[in-house]
Amino acid sequence: MTRRDWLKIFGFSTLSSLAFQKSFAGEETRKIHLSTSNPSPYWTSQNPFAYEPQKLPLIRLNDRPIVLETPREFFQFPFTPNAAFYVRYHLDGIPNSIDLSKWRLYLEGNFANPISFSFADLLTQFDPVSVVAVNQCSGNSRSRFFPRVPGAQWGNGAMGNAKWTGVRLMDVLQKAKIKPNTVQIQFQGFDYGRSPEGTPAHAFIKSLDRNDPILEETILAYAMNGEPLPLLNGFPLRLVVPGKFATYWIKHLTWIRALDTPDTNFWMKTAYRIPKTNRNSIAFEEYQKNTPIETIPIGDIQMPVRSFIIQPTGDVKLVEKMEVQVKGIAFSGYGGIVKVEFSADGGSHWQEATLERDLGKYSFRLWHLNWTPSKPGEYLLASRAWDVKGNTQPTTPIWNPGGYCWNTIEIQKVWVGKYA
Repeated sequence: MTRRDWLKIFGFSTLSSLAFQKSFAGEETRKIHLSTSNPSPYWTSQNPFAYEPQKLPLIRLNDRPIVLETPREFFQFPFTPNAAFYVRYHLDGIPNSIDLSKWRLYLEGNFANPISFSFADLLTQFDPVSVVAVNQCSGNSRSRFFPRVPGAQWGNGAMGNAKWTGVRLMDVLQKAKIKPNTVQIQFQGFDYGRSPEGTPAHAFIKSLDRNDPILEETILAYAMNGEPLPLLNGFPLRLVVPGKFATYWIKHLTWIRALDTPDTNFWMKTAYRIPKTNRNSIAFEEYQKNTPIETIPIGDIQMPVRSFIIQPTGDVKLVEKMEVQVKGIAFSGYGGIVKVEFSADGGSHWQEATLERDLGKYSFRLWHLNWTPSKPGEYLLASRAWDVKGNTQPTTPIWNPGGYCWNTIEIQKVWVGKYA
């Protein structure tokens, strides 16, 4: 769409401001106590549903701060509906309203021309661009880890795929004229509040290296699947960093800073760090010994390749000798998906699935395959994907204390009954 189209959608030229209101029920968080002796066998977390503005009922992991997981059925589609898109906040101070007539995007710090932009400026001074990309929490599937680790016990629903529309980050940075000695670009949004116990982290702030090539593909998104961003997904502006985990996709983006020294705030120096090892994994026994481990920011890597079986779900018995269509999704932060394979015996034998439409190298790639169970009994279904770089999914689990980067092949049990 053109800039004129977006101006009409956001109400400029007819309205002076646009405010989104949000209310909270004030109910205390209800928690499901999971056993620490085994990884969770469920596709999504087994928590109650929550009702939040602009959202369908989603699985609630927490409400202070808000953490909501997308149910499995919404991953049948190439684009995750905005109303079903998962939500992850770190701090409990979420803006209840944002007046677009007053809101500004500030570029500060090591710029030759520090500058600010109104929302209308972003719509009128820059060409709109779009990218289809998966937004995935780095802790997605954390409940698979064993021994279990602290943090939100996500199933597989802390992800979503959308068409993000906005302006190029580099176009905005060029207006402010980055100084040559800049080492990182820092991003901060409106959310604030009580930090993790014992930390001075009352604002959520992340930085990307100035020489990271992904800056050229990063956009400042004001729209999601052709509509304004939902408030809980970052209205009015969200950083979209294709291929990177969602911890860098700052919501309610308001400040961009050029830094001439590395960012040492809590969210960079201490949180969201992973072992600098093969598959970012370590042995739990070594961790227990307090063995020194070299770590890196999780932003130093791309999201590993993953695939999921969406149907069948295992909650309905299948029938022997009756064909069923197996459907799923795959994606990788390292580039497009080139192959997906399916197994009906837990990974002993594989057959290639059919890939559906290619929506871009950072997007979900839907796949399907027709399978006929030959006899009654229990079957262990699995899928594995390859990306354009040759990366594939491992068969063995990983472990790290943050519960990050899980991409092990998953098993879906299904039961097949005898044909009457």
